[in-house]
Amino acid sequence: MPRFFTDEINEDNLCLTGDNAHHVGFSLRMKPGEKLTLCSDGIDYDCTISSITGDAVYLELDEKHPCLAEPDIEVTLFQAVPKMDKLEFIIQKSVELGVSRVVPVLTRRCISRPDSRDFEKKLKRLRKISEEAAKQSGRGKVPEVTPVVSYKSSLEMMRRLDKTIMLYESEGGKPFKDMELTGIKTVGLIVGSEGGFDAEEVREAVSAGIECVWLGKRILRCETAPITALSILMFLTNNM
Repeated sequence: MPRFFTDEINEDNLCLTGDNAHHVGFSLRMKPGEKLTLCSDGIDYDCTISSITGDAVYLELDEKHPCLAEPDIEVTLFQAVPKMDKLEFIIQKSVELGVSRVVPVLTRRCISRPDSRDFEKKLKRLRKISEEAAKQSGRGKVPEVTPVVSYKSSLEMMRRLDKTIMLYESEGGKPFKDMELTGIKTVGLIVGSEGGFDAEEVREAVSAGIECVWLGKRILRCETAPITALSILMFLTNNM
């Protein structure tokens, strides 16, 4: 069924307005009696269309239930900013895999170095990519894409999580399968850009309690590494 996200739900007066209503009536050409799903904060509301007007779609609630596609852990991807086409790919695929939030991070070796104002202009498109990927994959929430943050700010954010993992290809990291994840509810995953991390950044991360993990002897591209790591993480936590 088509899925639509909304911030607020009134079970006594379920309806879609604005772009969502236009999409139902004009793009999808749906009719009264057909079914769709409203999603809000991880809950799916399965509905039947009762009527359609020029600017609203009115719905009857059939059933509500937790979204089965939402993982039981919250994963924040701290992605060192790559070129924009790679970042778009990373956001799309990480949302499909179950990430809860994507935080673009400006590290020392980032080739792409947008300032806050330039990046703000791109946020609307990046958030739209997240929403479309959430719809396609049956998610119950639209994962957040934040404005770009400094590396120092990202470390402060990571300290508030149960565990954070840094992907680092050099010696000293442990295999992913050796990570202790029992009872963990919030996980951070920090991944480098095309240039990776420099040694000082790694030392700062380790000092902040972040664990270094490696993905084997092959060097993965910056757009491949987070997708691989998220797949492993979801598998190890029984979310895949």
